[in-house]
Amino acid sequence: MEVNFHLPGLRQNFPLNMLVLGLLEQKPEYFREGIRIASFFGEFPMSLWNGGRPSNYDQCDENFVRGVIKAVNDKGIPIRYTYTNMLLNQEDLKDPWCNFCMQAADNGTNEVMVFSPLLEQYIRENYPGYKLNSSTCKEIREIDQVNEELDKPYYLVVLDYNFNNRFEELQKIRDKGRCEILVNAVCSPDCPRRGKHYENVAKNQRIMLKNRKMPPDRQIPLESWHCEYGENNCIYTIQEYNTYVAPEDIWEKYVPMGFRHFKIEGRTANLFSLVETYCHFLIRPEYQGVARLQFLNNLVANRVLTINRPRPAKWPK
Repeated sequence: MEVNFHLPGLRQNFPLNMLVLGLLEQKPEYFREGIRIASFFGEFPMSLWNGGRPSNYDQCDENFVRGVIKAVNDKGIPIRYTYTNMLLNQEDLKDPWCNFCMQAADNGTNEVMVFSPLLEQYIRENYPGYKLNSSTCKEIREIDQVNEELDKPYYLVVLDYNFNNRFEELQKIRDKGRCEILVNAVCSPDCPRRGKHYENVAKNQRIMLKNRKMPPDRQIPLESWHCEYGENNCIYTIQEYNTYVAPEDIWEKYVPMGFRHFKIEGRTANLFSLVETYCHFLIRPEYQGVARLQFLNNLVANRVLTINRPRPAKWPK
């Protein structure tokens, strides 16, 4: 029995994700039953086609992109681009950076998460070697529409998080093995601003790219965003939500129903928070302490996390 987890991040989380793979190889007994890492999802900044979360880290270069793709694919794991920007136009399809990233990973192994019908058609025509997945950003809230989405040629369909734990409705899904469950959504249930948040990210993605070519005094202000519906949540604060999926329920309820794919969000999460989330879902309870310590020690040893020491001083005479 394989239980597939999809982990966030191709840039800032790449070192941690590779540590997870290393620990899974070296200490498989630490991990819950049947766990398989099925993809790393995200984008290489700065990607205009990106959606869901802002792509606003430092710009990557060609060597980094090719190196990540090779390192991940050599482990037998796909990368999955989250190209879910909902506001793309025809001209945006020519974006040189996104097309370079597509070409770099066009080897028959990798995937793309899509929202825009325009971009989906472009990828199907120009990069047919990619598996395409339907994004949770579509906010499909009716089971009949989910089944219609599954009738389309998608590799996987990521369900809206509001279906979580609604087992009578989930039972009506015809092809559960091609559905993906978002287990740790930080949004509060039925968040009324989720779609607007995705639009805000899409608009700001374009503004950030324009600002890279502007001098400081001509920078375009980003559209502000504040959400009172769970913006500062973490793995511990979401457990009271009816959309939170407990690890035990994955194995005791979802897997017996036929679901096999589970997504952990956190592309822009604090690394400490992400370590906690990974341990919570992936690691057996009795090994979570030692795994957590190994992850953090390795992140420090690799200078991903830096611990500043006190500055020396002299006692005045």
